[in-house]
Amino acid sequence: MPKKKLYNSDGIVYSTAENFDFSNEEESYEFLPSNEQLLKVVLDKKHRAGKVVSIIKGFSMKAEEIESVAKKLKAFCGSGGSVKDDEIIIQGDHRDKILQWLLKNNFTKSRKI
Repeated sequence: MPKKKLYNSDGIVYSTAENFDFSNEEESYEFLPSNEQLLKVVLDKKHRAGKVVSIIKGFSMKAEEIESVAKKLKAFCGSGGSVKDDEIIIQGDHRDKILQWLLKNNFTKSRKI
């Protein structure tokens, strides 16, 4: 039989406050529309054993939407990649292709650095 969880995710076990509520209210973030996001496409090879990757920074979207964009970009570039810390990492130097795809898909404020 599994044990019951006697505390919430913050580690609070007991409170003496009369109006204390254990439920966590999730913060609602307002995300920018795609045409207002300031995306930067940069080339990087630090801590990657000399391998070059293209990184897209500056997303203001939900994690699921970033994953979806990453999947489409990887297919367009014909390369592998991943999403970490709200950044899309594409293997190889695909900055021109990535910028072309972003501009075509309404990310109009994207820049290549």
